[in-house]
Amino acid sequence: MQRSLVFLLGAFCSTLALADPVITVTPEKSSAIYQPNEEIVWDVKVTGDTTAPIKEATYTLKKGGAAIIGQGTLTFTDGAATIQTSLSEPGTILAEITAHAPTPGGKPLIALAGAAIAPDQIKPSAPCPDDFDAFWKTKLDLLATIPANAVLEKRDSGKPNVDYWKIKLDNINGTHVQGQLARPTGDKKLPVLLIVQWAGVYPLQKGWAIDRAGEGWLVLNVMAHDLPIDQPKEFYDDQNKNALKNYTAIGDNDREKSYFLGMFLGDVQAANYLASRPDWDGKTLVVTGGSQGGMQSFTTAALDPKVTAMAVMVPAGCDNTGRLAGRQPGWPYWKDEKQAMDTSRYFDPVNFAARVKCPALIGLGLIDVTAPPSGIFAAINQLQGPKEVLVMPNSDHQGKNNSQAPYHSRWGAWLAALRTTGAPPQPKP
Repeated sequence: MQRSLVFLLGAFCSTLALADPVITVTPEKSSAIYQPNEEIVWDVKVTGDTTAPIKEATYTLKKGGAAIIGQGTLTFTDGAATIQTSLSEPGTILAEITAHAPTPGGKPLIALAGAAIAPDQIKPSAPCPDDFDAFWKTKLDLLATIPANAVLEKRDSGKPNVDYWKIKLDNINGTHVQGQLARPTGDKKLPVLLIVQWAGVYPLQKGWAIDRAGEGWLVLNVMAHDLPIDQPKEFYDDQNKNALKNYTAIGDNDREKSYFLGMFLGDVQAANYLASRPDWDGKTLVVTGGSQGGMQSFTTAALDPKVTAMAVMVPAGCDNTGRLAGRQPGWPYWKDEKQAMDTSRYFDPVNFAARVKCPALIGLGLIDVTAPPSGIFAAINQLQGPKEVLVMPNSDHQGKNNSQAPYHSRWGAWLAALRTTGAPPQPKP
């Protein structure tokens, strides 16, 4: 099995400046990747206005983002201090540093730092359900009885030489997949890009489809919900407050009723529809998304063997049962109750990952508390195909301070190679 694990170097500066001065944290080992029992050292500095210097800060170290393994007080000398720790087993550590501004009523300054210890050895917190494959085969068999019945509505793309449509496909239980389709003008057979969306209830932006179409892709960008794609903001706000309020918890105690069941099968229907189109080149079908879209990409690549590559950024929903291993699970925050936990295992990328055989590009952040890195590593280590992993030490979930730029740059290289050759680029040395 081919495997390329890329550790991004460069200074790690994780800062949150709610007042002046600010705290910066830099690992002495710039990759922030360690071996068991290797010493981990972070340099902590106070920078900025030092007319009223911060003299102390507190810190907490959490294994897997959950279990506290160290706490203490930092005393700054000339604005500098260090934190030292280690971990004897594979895992991750999240360091939280807090200081208070020296002015009366000043808001606390918070900085985060992360470390990964033997990340390629992190295992899932729970085994895959024995009937996982049987359950999803039943659902795929059901989906196979539902024709896509694509309804396309031609619209102006607003971009020269790009055609654009709104699209609706049939899905299970009388629901629909709604999205936007775009391609270069003409009749050339094209590689396919399926774009799935991050969490929330919002309209689709036309540029998400037409920009990639302008590069030479046949693009389908789908909503996560059975909703029209281009209504006013008030429409989505109302859905978010009412029918789709806390949609991730809908059916969370029953795998047959989970909201994610229709979402995941809708993605497969979208991929199947794309593969049925006469303008597909029959060679390249890529699925991509971030956060919730990363979770959906794992499932689509696992459930549809026609998918030839997957690219995901900060994939959510990985290792929902992480608490069993003392790790912090992330979004969608399944209830910590047995029935919900049992249900979550049927929708966990960790379990889908073992069924993904296509090449995969994965980006993750070591200070991401929405999609904690420990769970993502557990999923990555189950992938069965070639994989390239971008570990970004200073990246949170939203990519503050452009911290996710390395992934986006590498994804651009993947897009170019996949579009022209159908294969990923050569891994970085």
